[in-house]
Amino acid sequence: MRIGLFGYGKMGKMLAQLASQRNHQVVAKVDVGTQDIDFDQMDCAIDFSTPTAAFDNIRNCIDHGVPIVSGTTGWLDRYDEITEYCNEKKGAFIYASNFSLGVNLFFELNEKLAKMMNGFDEYKVSMEEIHHVHKLDAPSGTAITLAKGVVHNSDYTGWTLHEGNKNEIPIRSKREGEVPGTHLVSYDSAIDSIEIKHTAHNRQGFALGAIIAAEWLVDKTGVFSMKDVLNL
Repeated sequence: MRIGLFGYGKMGKMLAQLASQRNHQVVAKVDVGTQDIDFDQMDCAIDFSTPTAAFDNIRNCIDHGVPIVSGTTGWLDRYDEITEYCNEKKGAFIYASNFSLGVNLFFELNEKLAKMMNGFDEYKVSMEEIHHVHKLDAPSGTAITLAKGVVHNSDYTGWTLHEGNKNEIPIRSKREGEVPGTHLVSYDSAIDSIEIKHTAHNRQGFALGAIIAAEWLVDKTGVFSMKDVLNL
């Protein structure tokens, strides 16, 4: 498979390394200032760019008939716009706030726990996410996905950064060192607490999951998620 990489920071370099190990060829490394992108040579694209670049990267790939997988967060206020555009143009697109197998299993566990806890009003849910100091957005896309998973399976109406009203899930965001990503979901009462936690040890799981998603997406049409890729 011939892959175009949009964003060539730490994740981009790891993607290039793992792609080679899986016998794929990286045919483009698109970063800030890159000109003359040859979309015709790409079988698929993987976007780990920046919040300001992601939307245009995805749209340009759709325009050129290139299936694209994006793990960039911080631009999701335009997610519905790009999915409508993808369907209109009969493109192929996957967005995931996190591509790792472990995190996607964690998403499923989070939703099941939310269903179990709904109705037990003595427990209040909160979340904490910790990432490296270079991360531009807060809260993380993974934390937002976790919060939406609770909202869809409970009486909560939304989420808020730090503290909000009783119907919103508070998310605490911390930026420390080179932490790849830690996410904690807590249900606290006056008597006890129930917690589930996912800790990433490195970024390799994110990169590998994105490549697996790209392999799956080629020759498909539509908007998909990691639930489709992993058959969850």
